[in-house]
Order: sequence, then C-alpha cells, then structure tokens
Amino acid sequence: MPPSVLEARSLGKDYGPVAALRSLECAVRGGEIVGLLGPNGSGKTTTMKLFMGMLRPSRGSAIFEGLDCTTDARKVKERVGYMPDEPAFYDFLTGRETVDFVIQVRGLDPDATWEHLAPIVAQTDATDVLEASVGGYSHGMKKKLALLLALLHRPSLLLLDEPTNGLDPPTAARVRTLLRGAADAGTAIVVSTHLLDMADVLCDRVLVLHRGAIIAQGSTAEVREHAGVGPDASLEDAFLKLVA
Repeated sequence: MPPSVLEARSLGKDYGPVAALRSLECAVRGGEIVGLLGPNGSGKTTTMKLFMGMLRPSRGSAIFEGLDCTTDARKVKERVGYMPDEPAFYDFLTGRETVDFVIQVRGLDPDATWEHLAPIVAQTDATDVLEASVGGYSHGMKKKLALLLALLHRPSLLLLDEPTNGLDPPTAARVRTLLRGAADAGTAIVVSTHLLDMADVLCDRVLVLHRGAIIAQGSTAEVREHAGVGPDASLEDAFLKLVA
C-alpha cells in the first residue's frame, strides 16, 4: 500500500468545556479519497482546519508528509490544496486576476501554471468565472474558483470542504470525475460533505463523525455492515442509524 500522506494522532480540539473533536486517529494515503461525514457540529470543519494548521489542537497532532500541521503550518499551507466551504476573495478582482495573484504569491511560473489549469477550467466549465468580477459571483462560481486555486500548485494533498455545494448537477458530476482522476494520479484527497450520495460514489473510505468522535469508518460497504443495514440500503440509511 502507498505510504500515508496525512495522519491524525489522537487529534483533539476543545472550545472551552466543549470537545469539538475528541481523539481522532486516521491516515490518508496517496491515491485515495477519504470522506468526512457527520451532522452539523460533528467536528468535520474543525478537523479540516486542524489539518491546515488554521487551528491549534488541544491534544495530539496532525502530520503531513513529515511536517507537523501546527508547528510547520506555513510549509503545510504551501504544499496542500485547500477549499473552504465558504470561499472569500477580493471583490474588486476578476477570477483571472485572482488566479494570477495567487500564482505570484506562490512564486509559480505563470505560463506553466495556466497550461496546467487549462483542462481543469474546461472540465469545470469555469471560463465565465475567470472573466467575471468576483464581487458578482454566485456561491457555485466561488466554489469553482476555489477549486482552481486549490489545484494550481499540483498539491499532493487536497482538503475540500463541501466541494460540490452550490454547483449544478452536471458540473458537480464533472468535479467528481476530476477528483477521481486526481486520486488515480496519486493525490490524497479528504472531502468533508453532507451529500451522502456523492460520498457513496466518490469516496474509497469514509469516517463518520458524531459529537467529535468517529463512530464508524471504512468503505461504504463496511459502514453499511457496521450500521446493521443491508448492502442494498442507501448510505443515508446507514448514516441515520449510526447517529440516531
């Protein structure tokens, strides 16, 4: 099996007396897509921010390619592709100007980077996103631009919070195909989502979080078995039984 790209070691985060994440143990390997599933407040976004070094853990650690995601947060951010659930950009720039700005900040070669992005722009139907002013974007357009920014530096790890939220069904399907292709090329991908149908078809493994703790993990077939539902039951049926 390929080596772990990302590991959580007894990772936890408290907000005062509330444990948002209790003691997460997991590993993500290159070439696989791991889904974080759970109801609101289960710890999904907290987990993603801990992986990105945007939050300091209360206990444990997250390790990305030998880097501590807290103490080496700057190096982690340079190498990881991250898409937040609610992307924020400079409203006075166009999408193309935003990409150019990030290329410059990352110190990348502009021509090579745009050549790399061209098929991604075509696949996600993002040409209109590049030419429009960000201030007039819909939520779906923001998600398309955030995905381009997450992919432009060819990261070995993608952390995507609700990547298809706000996208129309055809575009969402193309994004899933894009992510599957990235994983097949060796990229490790963590997807946080409440769209269980998407997780069922996209993810190689899922972690079901509830009240800050993992209550089930494995392939979607294994999660169904753990929940005690039949193999033909929907992932939603298994999920609802697990968190009941």
